[in-house]
Amino acid sequence: MEPLTTAAIALATVIATKALEKTGENVGDALWNKSSQFLAFLREYSPNTVVAIEKAPEQPIDYGEVLLEIESTAQANSKIAQSMQELAVLPEKNSLPNFSEVLKEIEETVKKSEHSYPDNFIQNIQKAINVAQNQTIDQRGATFNI
Repeated sequence: MEPLTTAAIALATVIATKALEKTGENVGDALWNKSSQFLAFLREYSPNTVVAIEKAPEQPIDYGEVLLEIESTAQANSKIAQSMQELAVLPEKNSLPNFSEVLKEIEETVKKSEHSYPDNFIQNIQKAINVAQNQTIDQRGATFNI
């Protein structure tokens, strides 16, 4: 999976996990622990990014900038890259009913943004949405491959 796609899945996982926890829903230990670990590692190298993530979804953030910061930080630090990879595979094994919606919100926010992003930026977010939708389908017992 491309780093930006992985970053989008990791970011959406953190935000979806936070949103579920705030509504009092039970979040699996693996999701909670990996989300917390990812944010702790990211905080060491990009504290402003973590502050922005922690304010979401109550306060709008520039998801495009956050994704680019996560991707570049992960490229510079193998510990963050590994944590991001581990977090990105968890939605496949754990139910996050709001996961696809969070990814779609990220996509819409980036599309409406006035910032200029790399050419494949939206395509990578769309790949993450496809992965999320396929994981949701797989959790229901069907198999679907891209």
